[in-house]
Amino acid sequence: MSNLLPPGDEATDLEGSCSTIIYTIQPRPRDLGGFQVRRVLPDTQHQMIGPWIFFDEMGPASFPTGEGIDVRPHPHINLATVTYLFEGEILHRDSLGCVQPIRPGAVNLMIAGRGIVHSERTPPGVRQSPHKLHGLQLWLALPEACEETDPEFLHYEADSLPEHKEPGLKLRLLIGEGYGLKSPIKTLSTTLYAEIFLEAGHSFTLPDHIEQRGLYLISGQLSAKDSKITSQTMTLFAQEPNIQVHAHEDSRFAIIGGSHLGHRHIWWNFVSSREDRIQQAKLDWDNGNFPSVPDELEEIPLPK
Repeated sequence: MSNLLPPGDEATDLEGSCSTIIYTIQPRPRDLGGFQVRRVLPDTQHQMIGPWIFFDEMGPASFPTGEGIDVRPHPHINLATVTYLFEGEILHRDSLGCVQPIRPGAVNLMIAGRGIVHSERTPPGVRQSPHKLHGLQLWLALPEACEETDPEFLHYEADSLPEHKEPGLKLRLLIGEGYGLKSPIKTLSTTLYAEIFLEAGHSFTLPDHIEQRGLYLISGQLSAKDSKITSQTMTLFAQEPNIQVHAHEDSRFAIIGGSHLGHRHIWWNFVSSREDRIQQAKLDWDNGNFPSVPDELEEIPLPK
């Protein structure tokens, strides 16, 4: 999913007040035509967390019978999209000819590389009754050497993703390695993405092997040392070992991070290490030089 990226203005720099938490981002709500997202990245002060350059929480949104999302075909370059749902269903179609529904617990990974076009819609069968949609959509910047790779789409079913369970804690490792687990999802740089359920009264230790770490609290309430972490916020942590978060109520959160890849240019759906590549992508989309999505007759025009 996509939307023209306005500047962010809701963030708090906590460096100096707490050595463990160095920065907190308050998402900016954005309406994408019938449903709302909370946009976390990119932020004015922290463009990226590791290789992650875009982070949206979609919903939770409720749709009456007959309605749903209709994100028309639009292009991407030099990035990878990662879609993960908690509730609902989205039908993905792309210019490679891939048609794939994504349902809760599964992961859609789309590596745009030199260029891909896709659409995201609520399937017809889901529209036949009232339904909900809730999930996360993230973008990964690609290493410079991989930015112009061939586009690729990969789908991973929920039961293929490793989990770790212990009293009061459940961890699903979506991307990367950690806690004795290794995800099967393809990576092009050092990357971490995990979902954690933590019961009230229990604690979780952040991974130490990741260069940059962010925690997005989906629901519940956590604390790190004496600082509260409230829901729908992204918290960035200092590079110190053995940082623990403690749950004051049942909580669900995502951990993202990885190796920083350097500054990226971002405009609309385009990400690249080269500004001239963004300009070329604009011209290519405006002039119809991207591949088309089979069975789709509409496209999102280049924003003016």
